[in-house]
Amino acid sequence: MTNSSRNIGIAVLINLAFTIIEIIGGLWTNSLAILSDALHDFGDTLILGSSWFLEKQSNKGPDFKRTFGYKRLSLFSATLSGLILVAGSLYILSQAIPRLLNPQDVNALGMIGFAVIGIVFNGFALWRLHGGHDLNSKIISWHFVEDVIGWVIILIGAIITYFVNLPIIDPIITIIFTTVILIGVAKNLKEAFNLLMQGIPDGLSLNAIKKNISKVKGVIDSHDLHIWSLDGHSHILTAHVIVNKAALENSDKTRKKIKNELKMQGITHSTIELESKKFCSGIECKTN
Repeated sequence: MTNSSRNIGIAVLINLAFTIIEIIGGLWTNSLAILSDALHDFGDTLILGSSWFLEKQSNKGPDFKRTFGYKRLSLFSATLSGLILVAGSLYILSQAIPRLLNPQDVNALGMIGFAVIGIVFNGFALWRLHGGHDLNSKIISWHFVEDVIGWVIILIGAIITYFVNLPIIDPIITIIFTTVILIGVAKNLKEAFNLLMQGIPDGLSLNAIKKNISKVKGVIDSHDLHIWSLDGHSHILTAHVIVNKAALENSDKTRKKIKNELKMQGITHSTIELESKKFCSGIECKTN
């Protein structure tokens, strides 16, 4: 097991254990803010779990049944996690909005205690993942940065409630925090749906890639470009590239140059079909 996989595994256990503690603490303190963060952490646990699983699966590589490997599982996991978070967030909002009109007393001292525990737990998980060089670790680290900030906000709100006795602060924090979660989840679900439909992933442009391919010496034009992503990070491209006679005679060298150009654009796997100007195939071919 790699250090990255081990650290992500530890982060999963920390997040799962703290989610259970949050649920108990939210019910005990009567705080929707803590319960909403418990929902957020539950979603994170699902995402972390899938990332940990995929980190281990990536070492196996493709097999005869799944020639692209298992990276696509992350999209299904992200979609499922997103739908769970949306449903849970809507429920939390349905409970928080009425409390604006009829605020309920909360255990402010208990909230302060749980906020401190939350900062410690999430801070430790962030420390375990800090310095990771792989993309998984870097992305997951941001989840814990967000969690630490969220608990600091809850801590500030709990301290104000303790000294000023303003129970309305709890539903206000809950609504703000849950709305932020919904906005983030909506963005992730939109991209997950785009990738499941084999759309071009964020950060890539079909026209820009086609233009960069044209920069390679000997390239005349390109067509039938298809770009998709397995998991949002492993991008794939297939293309028909029309080249001049000299480039076609040195097909291996030309293909290598094109692939190197694509790698600089973030394309990890590409299939290039070289064609002469007089012979062009493909549904988008217009050159005869």
